[in-house]
Amino acid sequence: MSQASIIHAMTVDVEDYFHVSAFCKDIAPADWDKWPCRVEQNTLKLLDLFEQSNIKCTFFVLGWVAERYPDLVKKLSDQGHEIASHGYSHQLVYTQTPEVFRQETLKSKQILEDITQKPIEGYRAASYSITRKNLWALDILDELGFKWDSSIFPVHHDNYGVPGSPTEPYTIQLASGNKITEFPLTSAKVMGMSIPAAGGGYFRQYPYALSRWLFNRASLNQTKPLIFYLHPWEIDPEQPRVPGASLKSRFRHYTNLHRCYGRLERMISDFDFGTINQSLGSIEIKQSLHIDDLR
Repeated sequence: MSQASIIHAMTVDVEDYFHVSAFCKDIAPADWDKWPCRVEQNTLKLLDLFEQSNIKCTFFVLGWVAERYPDLVKKLSDQGHEIASHGYSHQLVYTQTPEVFRQETLKSKQILEDITQKPIEGYRAASYSITRKNLWALDILDELGFKWDSSIFPVHHDNYGVPGSPTEPYTIQLASGNKITEFPLTSAKVMGMSIPAAGGGYFRQYPYALSRWLFNRASLNQTKPLIFYLHPWEIDPEQPRVPGASLKSRFRHYTNLHRCYGRLERMISDFDFGTINQSLGSIEIKQSLHIDDLR
């Protein structure tokens, strides 16, 4: 392990391959139960790796998964990992009404709290879908008792992103006067551009040496805590293929699945990781914005 003075956050979005937004036009939520579930076996494989590496991480669990695999969620929690919410149905938040978002998020929170018997304080939106057009979601998270969020990606992207927003943990003052902590997804400045460097598809598509270089650059040589994320299906090259998916969706989803686990092993050996709360606890949050500053 490196001799970093700060701890980066290792996070896993616990969802299955048929939940991803890239396949939403090909697989309806009503048909999810018709597809073979692989989320349990893949998450347990990640859990074994984290235990071998002696690190704890934050698992953002989809409510749909938690309902079907409560023993998996309990095992993650009992082994000292942090459980947070990934919503219930993996729908893009900006396609939902505030009331639907509130109902689904509360449902997911209650499911996870019933299983773990612990307060659920963290949230991550499906596909990082809290953007400038639906910042109202942060007010609802606060109303429901969440203390921190990790949904805002400070980059340009066709499906998400709040370009120009802060790149390290900060607090957001809400309309209510309350505050919520935001731990944004990782990006690195290269030639004036913000390059995604948080993990996931980028981690699979970039050569590992580039991922490592971008992550180190974004951390300002290990002086700034960062988020790394992965999905259980990303270490599963044997997962069923989705017929009819677009070329772009197939590229984003299937590229280098067979290389991802080995790259993750290297990432864990090259950087110091822990849970989001451990990472936030390793720093003093200095930046605070009013929610209107993000609009």
